[in-house]
Amino acid sequence: MAKTAPSIKPTAAELNLLRVLWQLGPATVKQAHLAMQAERADITYATVLRQMQLMHAKGLLTRDETQRSHVYAPAQSQNALQTNLLKELIHKAFAGSGKALVLAALRGHVTKEERDEIQEFLHGEDQ
Repeated sequence: MAKTAPSIKPTAAELNLLRVLWQLGPATVKQAHLAMQAERADITYATVLRQMQLMHAKGLLTRDETQRSHVYAPAQSQNALQTNLLKELIHKAFAGSGKALVLAALRGHVTKEERDEIQEFLHGEDQ
């Protein structure tokens, strides 16, 4: 039976930890702490441990307790979570219009190179 996606929206700090875990794959607290220190040298092991425990309780992380050091992993793929957050943003901020979101994003938030890449993508979709 497939696990349903958590309805909890992650905080900014939780998203940072999720990004680390999406990059690392399933990881112990020690592994996640070391990876997070690259971005924030002052983050403590205890802070990462507590955050991972809370995220597990909220359903944002799964935990494998079969080993001495528990291994945590995101409950959702990066793509699934981003899609859910994007749907919510489109609904709340853009009255359900994906077009309005795209136009707002294109206004001043996209480099020339990114515009070219988007154009190439759109042309590929037409075929």
